Amino acid sequence: MKTVNIFTNKEETLPQGRADFLLAGSVTKTCEIEGITQAGIPGKIPYTPTLDAEFITTEKLFSMPEIAETPSGVPTPALITRAVHNLCPFSTIETLDIGLEVIPQQVNLHSFGINPSDNIANNAKIPARDVFEKGMRFGREYELQGNYLILGESTPSGTTTAAATALALGCNCADKFSSSFLNTPDDIKTTTITQALSLVDDTMNTFEKLSIVSDNMLIFTAGFLLEATRRFHVVLAGGTQMAAALLVADALRGEVLMQLKSKNLTLATTAWVANDPNSDIKFILEQLSYTPHALYTTFSFASAEIPVLKKYDEGEAKEGVGAGAALAYANTNNITNDKIVKAIEMLMYGMM
Repeated sequence: MKTVNIFTNKEETLPQGRADFLLAGSVTKTCEIEGITQAGIPGKIPYTPTLDAEFITTEKLFSMPEIAETPSGVPTPALITRAVHNLCPFSTIETLDIGLEVIPQQVNLHSFGINPSDNIANNAKIPARDVFEKGMRFGREYELQGNYLILGESTPSGTTTAAATALALGCNCADKFSSSFLNTPDDIKTTTITQALSLVDDTMNTFEKLSIVSDNMLIFTAGFLLEATRRFHVVLAGGTQMAAALLVADALRGEVLMQLKSKNLTLATTAWVANDPNSDIKFILEQLSYTPHALYTTFSFASAEIPVLKKYDEGEAKEGVGAGAALAYANTNNITNDKIVKAIEMLMYGMM
């Protein structure tokens, strides 16, 4: 297992020391479109971030009896993040309620009075400036407990809203976003994005566009990063969704007269995203006004005894709940690939 720079292909590590872990949990009602996502229990997709928060914090579930998984049985990447925590504990695990439908139990929760956003095909109806400013405020106020921060996300159908957001901001990257599917349902996603983009025009400012086509996680995270990176190092844990959050922060710097302190930022994702033939995170990151520090970690389930885990290596699930950064964190702390696989399988056996 190694951690590699997306742009240079050179081996690198995350900062030394222990990391705080924050999970940004959010629901966009775009996830209720039939067939658009498989990130969770069918018919209960809005529960996904709630269950992810409960599991990475406690190893238990309170809001539903089963962990979120795809229809083919691939379990949530929360397993990866929790297994890493068991092997090399984060200094803290906390959850951000950025528009959850179901409040998670037994977690350290930060609430901001943000409601789930609506389906982007019909107008997401997000108070974008307010959500962004709440993110900025939290970035100023968050008290770091460890040496740096890992910020992950759980937002079902978030790659669809991320793609719509990037296109609304003028980035020509319609086919560059990944998916939890092995074979992305392009017709459903394309129709949804097209409907969303038909609601915006060039007379609108950036906040007005975001209020229609985006999601709370992207907007809040953009605001948070502008302030937090001025104070400490942030590892943005995720793939193309988190790349879109950087696009939002970059697009809004002129409106708020601030620029993200890129020297205090690392994006960390999985090899499943970085090497995905159906998406291109490097291309998305190249649309920024700067070259970000971006890494992926070459973890594999090849040695797994539980067959369904091997579907990750085949292209299902790929990323989420901070998995990419958790793997980089483990690698930086000399935890091996095999140890992580065994720890994940122990979690799964414990749930059987």
